[in-house]
Amino acid sequence: MVLPGVGAFDDCINALRKQELLEAAHGFIRSGKPFLGICVGYQALFEKSEEFNSCAAGLGVFKGSVIRFQGKNRLKVPQIGWNRLKISRPDCPLYRDVPDGSYVYFVHSFYPQPVDANIIATRTEYGDTFASSVWRDNVFATQFHPEKSQHIGLQLLRNFVELTKR
Repeated sequence: MVLPGVGAFDDCINALRKQELLEAAHGFIRSGKPFLGICVGYQALFEKSEEFNSCAAGLGVFKGSVIRFQGKNRLKVPQIGWNRLKISRPDCPLYRDVPDGSYVYFVHSFYPQPVDANIIATRTEYGDTFASSVWRDNVFATQFHPEKSQHIGLQLLRNFVELTKR
C-alpha cells in the first residue's frame, strides 16, 4: 500500500475518514505487508500536526507530531527543491543501492518529529536537521517525493516493489 501525499494534514486525514480508509490503512499495516507513506502520507502516520491549527488526529502509527520549519537564517519555507539524505539506518531495505548523501526532491513546510529516534532511516539538513524518512517493521515513509527524485527515487521505489514480492 502506498499513501501518497500532496496537500494538508487535516485534508488528508479527513479524506481518508470520509472514504472509510483510516481503518483500512491500519488493517493493512497490521497485515505485515509493505506500506509506504510519501510526503503528507508520511506525516499522517504520526499522532498530530501543527499545520493550520490542525484538529484531526493522525493515524498514530508513530509517536510524535508534525511541526513547521521555523524559517531561521532566512530559510525559505516551504522547502522546495533538492536536498541530501544522511542515511541513519543503512540496514533499511528501502535504501539498498542508494548512496549516503544522495539528493532527493522535497516540497514541504512541515515535518514530523518522531519520539523514537530509532525509527529514523534518514536525516536531512534544512535550517535544522529533521527526520526525512522513517522505518519500522513493514512501514516505510519519506518526507521527500521519490517519484520526483530521478534515478535515486526510482531505486528507492524499485526496492519497495521488491519488498512486496517477498
